[in-house]
Amino acid sequence: MSDAHIFSSFFPALSEWQLSQLARLKPLYMEWNRRINVVSRKDVDELMVHHVLHSLAIAMYRSFAPHTRVLDVGTGGGFPGIPLAVVFPESHFTLVDSVGKKIRVARAVVEALQLSNVSLLHARAECVAGRFDVVVSRAVASLPVLAGWVRGKINAGGNGHFAHGLICLKGGDLTAEVAAFVAQFDLPPAAVSVTPVHTWFPYPFFVGKKIVHCRIT
Repeated sequence: MSDAHIFSSFFPALSEWQLSQLARLKPLYMEWNRRINVVSRKDVDELMVHHVLHSLAIAMYRSFAPHTRVLDVGTGGGFPGIPLAVVFPESHFTLVDSVGKKIRVARAVVEALQLSNVSLLHARAECVAGRFDVVVSRAVASLPVLAGWVRGKINAGGNGHFAHGLICLKGGDLTAEVAAFVAQFDLPPAAVSVTPVHTWFPYPFFVGKKIVHCRIT
């Protein structure tokens, strides 16, 4: 299946321009990866499924309304923030990472794709000023640690039946991690929902991958 068809089949509402932006991600990251190792070199050939489509599992889980403010913690080279910014051009994404060379790559990709809805910060997540509607992350830290970094930065409320909060891409058995999170912040179990990514993307890679939505402010 071609890269363009992967995305058009799962996201039929995307414009030709958006599909072309997504299609450019692989050559851009392959070029940068020869200089700065932001994606595992043994994995870069699978970038479109393992990194881009994985990031867009968040878009399958929920749609960001126009003007939603999203913070991507530990973005690395721009995942999940850059693919999400392509799909939701009317929302604003702030990508933060403590490693300067990774932010350098993410900035170059943002500029190449002409994304006007992305800001980038070379900083630690806990030092980011301002408030956001949603915080996203991909395999960065445990839920209690992530929540500690961003609690107090998330606006109350939500859109439709989706409460604002923390949306993480994770894998494996999350039972202990979720229990530690709700205990640490004295939250009811219903404050966390776990959704299998394989529900949407029937690739072997996604077996065991999950979206975790934590309703915190």
